[in-house]
Amino acid sequence: MEEKSCHSCKNHSYHNCISIVPIFNHLEKDQMNEITKTIQSVSYKKGEHLYNAGDQSDSLYIINEGKIRVYRLSDNGKEQVVRFLLPGDFTGELALFNETTYDAFAEAMADTKVCMIKRDDFQNLLMSYPTISLKVLTEFSKRLSQSEKQTTRFATEKVETRIALFLLDSIEEEQATMEFTLPMSKKDLASYLGTTPETISRKFKELEEKGLIIQKENKKIKIVDLNKLGLI
Repeated sequence: MEEKSCHSCKNHSYHNCISIVPIFNHLEKDQMNEITKTIQSVSYKKGEHLYNAGDQSDSLYIINEGKIRVYRLSDNGKEQVVRFLLPGDFTGELALFNETTYDAFAEAMADTKVCMIKRDDFQNLLMSYPTISLKVLTEFSKRLSQSEKQTTRFATEKVETRIALFLLDSIEEEQATMEFTLPMSKKDLASYLGTTPETISRKFKELEEKGLIIQKENKKIKIVDLNKLGLI
């Protein structure tokens, strides 16, 4: 973990960080400038952890550059990926409202830069800008909905359907090209969807043979038949 100390570049970096996160990007420029005063920029190398399960939580982490995976360990030591975080996403939000410990691990999947805000500083921001509270609650609601959806899929859907739904969810913001890059390895995707990497590879191949998707280089996937994919 490497803390940045470049004073000449930090304001620009911090402003970029908060301008891409939904809980802050609705604020006025002078309000964002106030928030930059509370931010600490931290860099992580690929494989380093922002936090581990059991660590005391006291900060909000906003991903500025890079990619983070959040996962839990079962009693037998098996990893279960909870979610993946890209620039603009954040984690550690539960620490903002009460003193607690993390129940998951957050690992950098690539060299990553985050903006970190301590609990006390964030609570002061909520007092100054109440609309941030509404944005945080909105994000909580989205995450709860996604968690419930994922749990339901695990319990009721066959693996082919889980994969198809994941692909459909991934293409939502890329409807124009119908192409996207897998945000994770097949190993991590398997953990996220509750299956094995071998099954992911086999099912992707079957979908390709059926003419529903095209697998390209650098983990790119092109959806060929959206309607049929949605019927799996």
